[in-house]
Amino acid sequence: MSSRPELQAPPEIFYDDTEARKYTSSSRIIEIQAKLSERALELLALPDDGVPRLLLDIGCGSGLSGETLSENGHQWIGLDISESMLNVAYEREVEGDLLLGDMGQGLGLRPGVIDGAISISAVQWLCNADKSSHVPRLRLKAFFASLYRCLARGARAVLQLYPENNAQRELILSSAMRAGFSGGVVVDYPHSTKSRKEYFVLTCGPPSLSAAVPKAKGEDGESCSDDDDDESSGDEENQTVSISDRHRPRKRQKISKKGRGRGRGWVLAKKEQMRRKGNTVPPDSKYTARKRKARF
Repeated sequence: MSSRPELQAPPEIFYDDTEARKYTSSSRIIEIQAKLSERALELLALPDDGVPRLLLDIGCGSGLSGETLSENGHQWIGLDISESMLNVAYEREVEGDLLLGDMGQGLGLRPGVIDGAISISAVQWLCNADKSSHVPRLRLKAFFASLYRCLARGARAVLQLYPENNAQRELILSSAMRAGFSGGVVVDYPHSTKSRKEYFVLTCGPPSLSAAVPKAKGEDGESCSDDDDDESSGDEENQTVSISDRHRPRKRQKISKKGRGRGRGWVLAKKEQMRRKGNTVPPDSKYTARKRKARF
């Protein structure tokens, strides 16, 4: 059986009371969650003006990532599909507001009220069809569309996740771009098997200088540049930063060769041909082959 939890059972079933308490009591998990949350908050690039922001924690679980947001002086709303996880968060008296819901059905928040969003190891669950009614492409569409609506203009969403393969990665990123986001993927420690982490850094709105994708961290903890990647392996899996935007070329309307030159002369010739075959054809008039207006 695979070690990836999303391949074993739906999240609301996998994270039952036993698994939720086991997850929250693990010192290793707590440490990893704190590091990932700190990095996600760093990539949000919130203004350093001392003003607390309202942030959204998608897949908040038992509130481990939300504690990092509280420690940095921000208010937050947590959403999760596992009732057991939220019960543990309630028992731990986390400071955020907790919502029970399925992000694949939309977030259901008012437009423009969220100053930033983070998600730690959650969005990849949307790529699995746990029920016969689940279509990953449609669930991602509903999620990103509702996320785009609830974010303030220019706000960021940082989604840390573990895509199973390139196809899954491209599916998630393309769904975000179709919803209107700009941005790309930041990969920390791209050449490390254990330390490699992927963050989808998305900005609500079209590409701009302020929406540029941040640099990733390398093996020494310093920022990686694109030049470093060119000098190292050219493997597609080890790309440090990939950038995409929502601007795509418009499809040109196909013009059939048969449709060219179908004017009044063509219509009259066609009617005459039908008459010679013995078919009943309306008489010609000044209205024959006249183009109709778009509206009356």
